[in-house]
Amino acid sequence: MIVASANNFYGEGVTLKMVEEFYNIKIDTLDPRPIEYGLNSSLEFYSMIHLKEDVWKSGGKYGKAIDKIIYNLELASQVAENEDQKAALDKLVEYYKTGDLRTWDEYSILWAKSTDGDIDWINGFIETYGDAIGKRASYESIVQITDFEASKQMQVVTQNAQWFEDNSPLTESHKKKNVKGVSYKVVQVASESGDASPSTPIGVNLPNNNWIREEHGSKSVSLGNIIAAYDKASGPGMLEEFAHDEIEIELSKKHGYLAGKLHTALHEVVGHASGQINQGVGQPSETLKNYASTLEEARADLVGLYYLMDSMLIDLGLITTLDVGKASYDNYIRNGMLAQLIRIDLGNKIQEEHMQNRQLVASWAIEKGSKENVIEKVLKGDKVYYEINDYDKLRNLFGELLREIQRIKSEGDYNAGKDLVETYGVNVDQEVHAQVLERTKPLDKAPYGGFVNPVFKLQTGDKGEILDVIIENNQNFVEQMLYYAKMYSNLD
Repeated sequence: MIVASANNFYGEGVTLKMVEEFYNIKIDTLDPRPIEYGLNSSLEFYSMIHLKEDVWKSGGKYGKAIDKIIYNLELASQVAENEDQKAALDKLVEYYKTGDLRTWDEYSILWAKSTDGDIDWINGFIETYGDAIGKRASYESIVQITDFEASKQMQVVTQNAQWFEDNSPLTESHKKKNVKGVSYKVVQVASESGDASPSTPIGVNLPNNNWIREEHGSKSVSLGNIIAAYDKASGPGMLEEFAHDEIEIELSKKHGYLAGKLHTALHEVVGHASGQINQGVGQPSETLKNYASTLEEARADLVGLYYLMDSMLIDLGLITTLDVGKASYDNYIRNGMLAQLIRIDLGNKIQEEHMQNRQLVASWAIEKGSKENVIEKVLKGDKVYYEINDYDKLRNLFGELLREIQRIKSEGDYNAGKDLVETYGVNVDQEVHAQVLERTKPLDKAPYGGFVNPVFKLQTGDKGEILDVIIENNQNFVEQMLYYAKMYSNLD
């Protein structure tokens, strides 16, 4: 997987076997608070047979760019809104200076506990989706402003996190007895860079290190203006083309936006924060290896799907009808089996983890519910559609798969995880794929959406004090990329 991968996390000639042997020696499997090994380094040869980690830090690899990050974080620390923010920013600076992953964990704890203030951020080498074996992270940064009204509306999700955990279909021993420190906000994104731009997530839950989640909690955000922009830019074409009938179309038009927002919230707040690993079982990056990210995203998606058809959401005032859940189920199956295939070339397998996860969940449910015709594959002429015949039974199937994926994570069952992903998440029906590409041609639909960041300019007084921030939106996408290349090419 490493030799065939197209990233630059590993030096020339480094193989998967070498990497596994390197970390088998390095990792303390008895450590109850392990670091995220390899998160911020490249793995290179330093002799003919020995490997070394080339750490990304000030004075190390990418040091010139990281020094720019440090410079700006130190300025941010001077205008922090409160002591918790300042402590987290200062610890992040220390991490970038040292590259020490213990310091990264210390920062992650401080950041997770910093929940007051108008401004927040995500910054670091965080997500490992780009690494073929899920160890090394790409850089990302998001600067965000709290949407207080929207956050207040959704606060009920975090307040009931323990209820969601207690009432999940997980095996009892895999449930957390005391869900800690889950915070949730809706935010307005001010700017994004690195792995978060120009194609951006719609929700984030961090830190990723499982022991920090269990002992200190996590922080979740829904990127409100991003979600709204995606919704407004999507247009009706894909829905009309792939929805089975007018009932499905009307459900989506009436409830699809709320369904999407709620699924994101439940995915991030409840999904990623739920469940626990059995004592003595290693971290998923070690036990489940290259399948860890796909299974984790499937697990979080399934939590959201399971609860979107629960009347508790009506009791909590989040929805007024379970038709919201039905709209979510329709969209998930439609996207997982059909619409997302626009993103890959004909003949290719699915490689991106989120896409694998969606097809895994959808295709597993279709197969397991086939005897009772829970989800029906329908042909209209030569066009393929999927019709959900029983939403309640589909919810039960989602619960069964959630329980199994949590078991796989809790027990570190690599073979079962591999079997799920390879059987249901990777291979594509080539006839259906060809049809999807042909059906979307007239729609002129881009596979991904990208965003142009505003440009912020400080207005300062005679003594250098900040008076205002002027926001400019006068660049198109190409102009912005050229502007970034001119202003921020720090890796040469």
